[in-house]
Amino acid sequence: MGKQDDLIEKYAHDLREKCGIEPDMDLLRKVTIGCGPAIYDPDAETVAATQPAELETVKQNFLIRKLGLADGPELMEAIDAVIEIYGRSERNKYRAVVYYMLTKHFGKEHIYG
Repeated sequence: MGKQDDLIEKYAHDLREKCGIEPDMDLLRKVTIGCGPAIYDPDAETVAATQPAELETVKQNFLIRKLGLADGPELMEAIDAVIEIYGRSERNKYRAVVYYMLTKHFGKEHIYG
């Protein structure tokens, strides 16, 4: 297995063990690939959930630009809900896992069709 496959397995483990979600592995792979080189950068591969600027970036770059959602309070509410599921005390909230859960939350799996 390559590095990308190893990361996808790590993300699947987090979804199962920390979030209580059985992942759709095909969708998880596509979301991970969609993250691009960020998954290989130790700083960029995680979401700093305690930093409002980071959450705003997730909203703007992923929810609005990638998923095509209209801006509104429900976007930050969804991000907050995903962070809650992942666990506020969980130090490493992997970007691919957060993006996967947001994609499922909004029913936007077809974006990765």
